[in-house]
Amino acid sequence: MTALELDLVGGKVLQPGAGLAQGRLSLAAGRIVAEPVGRAVDLSEYLVLPGIVDVHGDGFERHLAPRRGAMKQIDEGVISAEAELAANGITTAVLAQFWSWEGGLRGREFAEQVLAAIKRTRGQVVTDLVAQLRFETHLLEDYAALPGLIATHQVPYVVFNDHLPHDRLAEGRRPPRLTGQALKAGRNPEAHFALLQELHARGPEVPAALDQLCQRLSGQGVQLGSHDDHTALDRAIWRARGVRISEFPETLEAAEAARAAGDTVILGAPNVVRGGSHKGNVSAVELVAMGLCDALASDYHYPSPRRAALMVARTGVRTFGEAWALVSEGPACVLGLDDRGRLEPGLRADLVILEETSHRVAATLSGGRVSYMAGDVAARFFAAG
Repeated sequence: MTALELDLVGGKVLQPGAGLAQGRLSLAAGRIVAEPVGRAVDLSEYLVLPGIVDVHGDGFERHLAPRRGAMKQIDEGVISAEAELAANGITTAVLAQFWSWEGGLRGREFAEQVLAAIKRTRGQVVTDLVAQLRFETHLLEDYAALPGLIATHQVPYVVFNDHLPHDRLAEGRRPPRLTGQALKAGRNPEAHFALLQELHARGPEVPAALDQLCQRLSGQGVQLGSHDDHTALDRAIWRARGVRISEFPETLEAAEAARAAGDTVILGAPNVVRGGSHKGNVSAVELVAMGLCDALASDYHYPSPRRAALMVARTGVRTFGEAWALVSEGPACVLGLDDRGRLEPGLRADLVILEETSHRVAATLSGGRVSYMAGDVAARFFAAG
């Protein structure tokens, strides 16, 4: 696919390390270039911003399996999800796939299918798709196979979860919604409850097994993160394993511990948009205001990174440039992608164009190629000359 060669003029461009200023942004061969190329697009009344790098999102699940049992055309589901990503200004997307005891859409078999589909379709779409595996720590029987599968599917990023309802299981009580969960997994409720009890009972084996698994994955060059850290001790334990990314810490204590040790903190953009956590955890807005956030992620809602960054800027918690960096340069740094996240000559031409007044996404370009364009801005591109 051929990248555009254009001069974007008249719009307000987010300058690196500064703010919005009217200027020219030139694109050629999929990169931002310093010199004009001679074909101008008038973007007056638009904002030109670095493309959004979504460092963690599972909103693609509904595209891959819109109804129970409808999981046959996974490649088409990935392509459909990519269209939604592009429509929300996302130019690089980490697709976070569960590998969980929950089964169904989050079971091992489906996870392998999804990872294979992401690998197959990457060359067919414009948005840069990155696979992330969210692995449930108590699945001890799967530890041996995991490094090989990650290598086969070229997964660069693994995050560890523990969503078992340990308190209830320790008391011998059935967790809430167990029947519905069991049916989604294709198990009868009694078998599902027995599985949860067995996994919980093997908890003492998990720490040593995790130590070894993290060492193997780190040796393969895989980035590692922990999910829902609750205490400073949680973060210290993960850090000792080489797990330096803290996704969605649940408390101020955990976030402060991560920052003090130089670990990366990722927060959920929906938490910012809502003004608080739906689970009653620490407010992401407060953590952003305290400087305890490196990147905002879509989590489960792809419009949220754009909305969260604009909200942070509008409320004065951060300058516009600082707020937008939480969804562009910040997450790019988390992923080790130093070729994007800013609008500088030599970097990838990854950008999103917003209507200046409404802040709706008008166009998205990834690597200088159009992944989304709608409305009046399209006529301006076609008229370029």
